[in-house]
Order: sequence, then C-alpha cells, then structure tokens
Amino acid sequence: VQLQASGGGLVQAGGLLKLSCAASLRTFSRYTMGWFRQALGKEREFVATTFWTGGSTDYADSVKGRFTISRDNAKNMVYLQMSSLKPEDTAVYYCGADWMGLSVSPRTYNYWGQGTLVTVSS
Repeated sequence: VQLQASGGGLVQAGGLLKLSCAASLRTFSRYTMGWFRQALGKEREFVATTFWTGGSTDYADSVKGRFTISRDNAKNMVYLQMSSLKPEDTAVYYCGADWMGLSVSPRTYNYWGQGTLVTVSS
C-alpha cells in the first residue's frame, strides 16, 4: 500500500496551490480519504476529508471556504485545492486513508503518505 502526495511548494499569501495524492489501494472507493497537516513543533491536525459513503466531505473550521477536497475513484486520486492561503497554513501536508471510516481523527487512519511541504510567505 502506498500513498504518494505531491504538489507542495512555496506560495505567497493569498495564493493558490493544489495537492494531489495517488493511492495504490484496492477498493479505493471504500476508503475515507483525508488531508492532514503538521506544522513545525505541533501535532498533526485534521484539514479535510472525503468520506467513502457517497463522497460527503468535512473541513476544519480554519480552512472552510478556502480549501476544497475532491476524489476521483476511477483514478485512485484525492486532491486538495487550496486558495486564499495564509502563512498559518504552512505545514507538511499528509494524505491518509481510513477503511470505511467515519472519523476525522488521524488515529483511525490506516495508511499515510510521506507528506508534501507547503510554505506560505507573508
């Protein structure tokens, strides 16, 4: 099982960035897929998730209205479109997979990608 996150980089405040996560998962559609982030010296925190049950989504309050998560079950891909980026969004972003999950807690996720660094300059 492998999750490969990509798309991170350096962007100015107010800018856009799109993260992608490729998953080598059988029955991908049965996985809840989430994005989490970890800033330097902080714990990993929930950002957004797309549930396996019909593709409903959930977002952390800090990113609502700015980030959009989506998935393509045919391609085993999950995306995070980020806009109006702020310096406080700077972190390593991880994609995670949770088999038939209904939680946004990182403790329930079974698989993780290696992370991609997003740096937002002011």
